[in-house]
Amino acid sequence: MSRSAVFLDEMGVGPLWRLRQGVAPEAVDAVAEAAVEMEVAVAPPVAEAFDAVTTEVAEVVTEAVAAVVVEMAAEAKVEVKAEAPVAVAAAPVPAAEPDDTAWFDDAPPPPPAKQLSDADIAALDWDGLTAVVAKCARCDLCKTRKGVVMGRGDRQGDWLMLASSPARAEEREGRALPGEQGKLLDNMLKAIEVDAGSDVYITHLLKCRPLDEAGQERLPTEAESAACRPYFDRELALLQPRTIVTLGSMAAAGINPGEKPVRGKVRQLGNASVVATFHPEMLLQDETGKAKARAWADLCLAKSTHGG
Repeated sequence: MSRSAVFLDEMGVGPLWRLRQGVAPEAVDAVAEAAVEMEVAVAPPVAEAFDAVTTEVAEVVTEAVAAVVVEMAAEAKVEVKAEAPVAVAAAPVPAAEPDDTAWFDDAPPPPPAKQLSDADIAALDWDGLTAVVAKCARCDLCKTRKGVVMGRGDRQGDWLMLASSPARAEEREGRALPGEQGKLLDNMLKAIEVDAGSDVYITHLLKCRPLDEAGQERLPTEAESAACRPYFDRELALLQPRTIVTLGSMAAAGINPGEKPVRGKVRQLGNASVVATFHPEMLLQDETGKAKARAWADLCLAKSTHGG
């Protein structure tokens, strides 16, 4: 291999291809040697010039960036100090907890709401009484109820209309004697010149609806009535009515346990006069009109007693 071929091979040019005709080998070698000499003579100055340009551009960019930073710092009135870059360690990503909720099975149930004593209930105001009744668990009715029914009406009224326990419609609406039975009661009171909207309070002896195992309405037990009695006693103490009209036989019997109620007779509960009559729901089902006539007599008795 000629010297020129050796130089070209070292430069990575590869084998020297020769023309088949027209050019002598000596001429080709001469050209190759000239190319090598040009590479040796030209390459260093070009590389030096490229390095010089790169350095100059880098200095210009650095000066421009520094000028912008100084200007921004001056506007923000912040002193810029050259500091070594601080390496920020990436916060470790917490490992995902295993998807295992079996331990919930062993968690104790939340403690039941504290139940007030009879003495505590006797010290409540209207708002406190309403709040306590809503969370009551003094008897097992709290397990089957869908809502409690607190009294409604004028909390300074002279008349108290008292039923035994809420029915389905009352439990659903959370309101004592709603709908048609409430309208009938308003008309009954209006007939004896009592304003149902401003002088009457309506409530129940029990605040929950008693149900049997089949989900049907039933009469309250003595234990249920006793557990709920402090709420009614507190309503009575806050209201201090002059006249109480019991609606239905259960209310008439429950207001004074152990005493047999008698229609047409005035009884006493503290300073209040008590008169028994029919429940409006029963009067709505009275097709003969006999119960309504008796109810009218009861209301007239209550009116005369109230005004006496």
